[in-house]
Amino acid sequence: MCTLIVKPGRTLTLMGVRDEFTDRPWEAPGEHWPEHPGVVGGRDLKAGGTWLAVNPAARRAAALLNGRGRPAPEADRLSRGDLALRAASTGEPPGPDVTRYDPFHLVLADLARIRMFSWDGDRLTTTDLPDGISMIVNTGLDPASERVVVYLPRFESETWSELIKAEPSADPGALIVRHQLPGGRVFASLSVMEVSLSAEGVTYEFTDLTADRDR
Repeated sequence: MCTLIVKPGRTLTLMGVRDEFTDRPWEAPGEHWPEHPGVVGGRDLKAGGTWLAVNPAARRAAALLNGRGRPAPEADRLSRGDLALRAASTGEPPGPDVTRYDPFHLVLADLARIRMFSWDGDRLTTTDLPDGISMIVNTGLDPASERVVVYLPRFESETWSELIKAEPSADPGALIVRHQLPGGRVFASLSVMEVSLSAEGVTYEFTDLTADRDR
């Protein structure tokens, strides 16, 4: 996932766009992990983890974005996809094995608190998200990001359903992306998710952006 928008309030809403290589296999959200009963998320079929995990019983969600910084040693590296699973399941921050992960931003949200854990390969920091709408990208809470500059004001005045209809673009400020790399691989926005948490219940809306496009 490369973009996450968080709207706090009596109903807490997380809206995410997952950007990935189109040839990396995945499947739509479900309860895919017996070791994390009740946790729902889309599953990455290559490494087995997820980019957005929801624990409806606990009214809790966790979202993962790749970060920037020093990669983990290849011999000890773990897939970052289990970070969101464990956070949604337990409500706990990343553990002492964080040095085995490549850089990341992990947002852990429930009705009481919204935190972002950022690991750059050297240091793990914790940030409580501010009041109002937050937009997180691969550089974290970065107001200078072209995507944030273009879209954060729009999220304050336009509906999510309209914004995700944007034509895919290779522009750095685009919300829905698609571009071909040297060698032919395609990197694109594959899906969008909207999760709402409240005392009354949880909703998880999922849109597969590959349904009407060549993968």
